[in-house]
Amino acid sequence: FDENYSLPSISDLKNFVSANKHLPGIPSSVEVKEQGISVGDMQTKMMQKIEELSLYIIQLQNEIDELKTSKN
Repeated sequence: FDENYSLPSISDLKNFVSANKHLPGIPSSVEVKEQGISVGDMQTKMMQKIEELSLYIIQLQNEIDELKTSKN
């Protein structure tokens, strides 16, 4: 987890998925049908997405904790 990694905002991610119907950095179903996939390359991309999801969860938990603290 590089401190300099630029994690897109959740709203940017939502907009990308809505517009493109796939995750950023992951090939679309059309690309997979036409070009296939490299299993090793896809595993690397999947690991990146898992790490991004972990970072989003941490951010959301921090927001929940802040809301709980400010509520009391």
